[in-house]
Formats: sequence, C-alpha cells, structure tokens
Amino acid sequence: MALNLSLRLSLAHLAYALLIFLYCSSSSSSSSAVDLLQGSTNPRRPMILPLYLSSSKTTSSSSDDRVVADHNRRQLRNSPPPPNARMRLYDDLLANGYYTTRLWIGTPPQEFALIVDTGSTVTYVPCSNCGHCGKHQDPRFQPELSSTYQPMKCSVSCNCDSNDAQCTYERRYAEMSSSSGVLGDDVLSFGNESQLVPQRAVFGCEIKETGDLYTQRADGIMGLGRGRLSVMDQLVDKGVISDSFSLCYGGMDVGGGAMILGGISSPPDMAFTHSDPYRSPYYNIDLKEILVAGKKLKLKPSVFDGRHGTVLDSGTTYAYLPKEAFLAFKSAVMKETRSLKQIHGPDPNFNDICFSGAGREVSKLLEVFPQVDMVFNSGKKLSLSPENYLFRHTKVSGAYCLGIFQNGDDATTLLGGIVVRNTLVTYDRENDKIGFWKTNCSELWKSLHYIDPSTPSPLPPKSQSTNVSIPPTVASGGLPHAPAPAPDGLLHAVFPGEFQIGLITFDMSLSINNSYMKPNITELTEFIAQELDVKASQVHLLSFNYKSNVSLFKWAIFPDESADYISNTTAMSIIQRLRGHHMRLPKKFGSYQLVELNVKPPVKPTWWKQNYWAVAVGALVTLVLGLSIFGALLIWRSRHTESSSYEPVNAAVPEQELQPLQTSTGLDGL
Repeated sequence: MALNLSLRLSLAHLAYALLIFLYCSSSSSSSSAVDLLQGSTNPRRPMILPLYLSSSKTTSSSSDDRVVADHNRRQLRNSPPPPNARMRLYDDLLANGYYTTRLWIGTPPQEFALIVDTGSTVTYVPCSNCGHCGKHQDPRFQPELSSTYQPMKCSVSCNCDSNDAQCTYERRYAEMSSSSGVLGDDVLSFGNESQLVPQRAVFGCEIKETGDLYTQRADGIMGLGRGRLSVMDQLVDKGVISDSFSLCYGGMDVGGGAMILGGISSPPDMAFTHSDPYRSPYYNIDLKEILVAGKKLKLKPSVFDGRHGTVLDSGTTYAYLPKEAFLAFKSAVMKETRSLKQIHGPDPNFNDICFSGAGREVSKLLEVFPQVDMVFNSGKKLSLSPENYLFRHTKVSGAYCLGIFQNGDDATTLLGGIVVRNTLVTYDRENDKIGFWKTNCSELWKSLHYIDPSTPSPLPPKSQSTNVSIPPTVASGGLPHAPAPAPDGLLHAVFPGEFQIGLITFDMSLSINNSYMKPNITELTEFIAQELDVKASQVHLLSFNYKSNVSLFKWAIFPDESADYISNTTAMSIIQRLRGHHMRLPKKFGSYQLVELNVKPPVKPTWWKQNYWAVAVGALVTLVLGLSIFGALLIWRSRHTESSSYEPVNAAVPEQELQPLQTSTGLDGL
C-alpha cells in the first residue's frame, strides 16, 4: 500500500511538472509582473523554471517533502495562530520607484535592503565574489563570514553551475535587466519587531546583475510570489507562519509603511475579492467595473479579464489599463477637472496628463479631483482617493499628473503600488482571496492593536522645543552580532506627532593619513549626497576647520527644491545611515566619525518671505507705470511750451503799452 501511495505521488508529481511546463511554454511569461508593461508588439522573455523529470528516488523525496508541507499547513489550521514577522518598509514609491525592507542573512547577521516584490519568486543579494554587480546600499554578502551558510549542492532537481557543484538560478525582466547566481541556505532574521524567530531558507547569491538591478541603490529583491523559492512558500512549508502576508504602503509625501509575513486578524470592513492561483503565476483579483465620481465607466466587465486578468504587483510603480479602459478613465477624470488647467508633464519624453492649480495639500485634493471606485465581482469595492491615481509634478508646484497609463496593446490590467497607498492589502493565499482596507499605514500598528508590550511607550505630544539633538554613534568595526534596531522606532521617538523636518545638520571629523592632503570639498559633497541618497544640491557645507590631519565639518541637509520639508522616510534613512556609520567614503578621505546630529522643523516663512515675489512685482509695475506717466507728462509739457513760444511770420499782434500813462495834477490845472 505504501508502494502504491508512493507511485501515485510520483505520477501526480510528474503530471504536475508537465502541466506547469506546458503552461509556461504557452504563456511565455517572465519571472516578474513588470513584463506585463510590455505590449504584445514587443518581444517577451520566457519564464525560467528549472523543471526536470526526477528519478524515482528524487521524486519520492520531493513527494515526501510535499506531504510534510501539507501536514504542516493542516497543523496550522488546527492550532493557535502562529507568530508573524512584522517588518517596516522604507523608501518612497515615486521617489525611488520601489519600497524596501530590511533583512538580515547569516551568523552573525549581515544586513540588506531588499525591494518588496510580489511578482518575483526568488530572494537574492549580491555575493562577495560577484563579477558584475553595481554599487548598492550595503556591502555584499560574504558567505565565508557566516558560520551557518551552506551552498545548495548540485542535484537533478536544479540547474547547476559549470562545475556541477552548486545549484544556480537566473531571472530576467522585460526592461532588459537580469540577475543570476548560485543558491545557498542560511539563517534569515526579520528584525527586532518580529515575533518570528530567525529561520533557515534558500536564497540567491548574485554573481551577475544587469540593467536596473545593476544601477539601483537597493541591494536586491525579496520575492513574495508563488513558487518553491519564495520566502513565503518556504516559511509556510516549515509550518512557522500561516499562508498569508500583508503590505501597507505609506501615502503621498510620506513613504515607508509596513509588511507582515503571516496571518493577522482582518478588520471587519476589509473588502475581499477572489484570487485565482491557477489563472496566472501572479496575484490577480476579480475587477468588475470602475466608477469615477460615482459614475460607472461604459465598459464591459470582460475588459478587465483579458490575458492575465487584473494583476496586483507591489514591484510596479504605477497602474496600467487596457486601451479601452484607459481612454474611458482618462475622459471621465478630465471631465471632472475642467476647473483645472491642463499642462505638460515634467518629462518631455512622455505625454503625461497633468493639471495645475490644485494646491499642495494632499488632504484637500478630493475637493478638486474625483473619487474613483474599483468594484469587484463580490460586490465589494476599493475606493481610491486622488493620491491613489496621481503623482506630483516635479517642476510645477501644486500640479499633479495621472499615475494610470495605457498598457500598450496588452489586455492585462496591472495595478501597481500607487493604487494601494495608505491601504492595507492582505494576500490570503490559504483561502485564495485578497483584501483591501483603507488606513493610515504610518499608524498601522495602532490601527490593528498590535502594540508590543515590550515596546517603549510613545513620547508625549510635541513640546515647545523643536530642535532635537540625537546622540551620535561611533563606528565599532566588524559586523553586528544582532539585527540593528529598526530606525523608524528612533524616528517615532524623536519626532512625535506630525513633526515635519526642515533641516538636518551633522558634525563629522575626518582623519586623513596624509597631513599634506586636504579634502576636495566639492567631491566630498557629491559622495555624501550619494551615500545619503539625496541630491548634491541638498547638501551644504556650513563650516570647515582643518588642523594637522584632522578636519571638522558641519554639514546641512536641506529639502529638495520642489519640497518645503524633508519627508519622514528620507530623514529616517539619513539618520540611520549617519548613526549606523553606514556612509562609505573613498579611502583617500580617511576615516570619519559622527560628532553631533541635529534635526530641526521647517522655519515658518515670514509674511515678507512668503510674498516677496508679489511685492517685488508690484513695486516693479508701480515703478514702470510711474516712469511712464512722468515721461508722458514731460513730453506733453515740452510740446505745449514749443507751441506757445513761436508765432507765424506777419501774424497780427495786439498793441501793448510798454509803460502805463500817468496823470498829473498840474496839467489838470492848466
């Protein structure tokens, strides 16, 4: 009987592999939903899935693993809720093009900033021996420094390197970027806010990356898609978390957010829709119709069901609709915004649809832009505020552009991160459904009542003093022995309430080995801007003292020219890199030490600073007008004087007495 069971499992495994192989051959999908951006006229790259017909021994082993995984899943259903991994998100969707989280790999832990991507199935970081990897946020992973690292030995169930020694992986993306390397097994740590203890998992160690993966600042990708190498699948198969995860992206100008690996208690008013895992390898939803300002677009429901259907992808920035749906959506939005002036987009290479005159306050955008509702087949709906379909114009203040575009000739509806800003999205994979709940993602823990008793209580509301001094840290050298505290905890403690950051100043000392060499200030400024991930124009040198081989600098980080303050996400990242001594300057600048770090709120401009342009223009107009009037008066007087000073020749002139006649009393007496 055991033999028959093993045979049935082997045949089932073979049929399953053949089915996936035929599906991949027919669909020609790539390993990331970013490929959906390519229209049907563009060449598409195939999905790379290393499927092999296993021997009976391997098949039996694989089947046993699957039986164990299914047993673990059943145990989860019948036991108390397992712990979950609470992880913070960093960066900004539109400023960086992605959100990242912090993951620690190895023993002792090595920290990495990874892009959260529901369209990818592999987690990978640059390896120390990478022959073609770009400069990223953190140092490359060094397997030789991890006492728990194990290479994945070559077998018939994986692709192997040229020496047939280690399993390999390869992922290619439609924008012509790619990642390839070897597979290893090590301990993953999820941060000090996670209830989940460190777990072993398989990940990719890159030996080559190209395209955007080479140039991006983030270290790598954390794959949350469906697949054996996905972090989610590995943790669920171990039985340490339930088969669900949630993402919550911060709103416009806020960035950051939260991620939860594992199940949570869903809010009662969360709107769920069915997600069919057999429809496509991506996370899809049943979108039925779209309403703009309460008016239904004249579209058939089938328009959102083409090709892969409606796909939700956290690794995509904007949203892309089929041609018919996009034209209807654009027309409806433009009809509701006739009071605004339509202007050109910030980039002349793109025909963006932009509007000016809406003001800078995000909370007031709904007064001039319509609400958009996405209705699911279940009858539930997801309401989109303007921040869910608009992005700021980078060159015109108070102007916004549509963040929803036409998906070329592709019939797929692709919903990127912009659509779910300030929305908790739960991917309930166990029950094949996805839920949406509007909330303030920066306050997610409070909204879900997930305050950890061990977490320090928040500080009281902002006091009179707003100049905050943060204790510096000195580089200790070597790798940390435990994951560093989440930097957002520092930010919440230092900036209680709705604190806005207008200026970050820090003092640093440089110790230069060559006493005859003084640092190049311009070059140093550019390196600091690059390491802090800001523009060079935002970094200003306030003071500089040089003595012997030690230089003391006082720097200031100002908001971008298009902003009035530094976003909390950017400030949090800057503070973390400074306090954690994560800036890596060229050796010629020597070693540095952070002396002092201060954060200040935006300086409220005086009436004169707020209106000096209007005053200047008014004064100029008054001056020009006054000079014009004065000039006209001079000309008029000049002409009038000329006309009254000269008379025509032979003109009649009345006789005048030169001297008046005088009467004499003596003559009267004669």
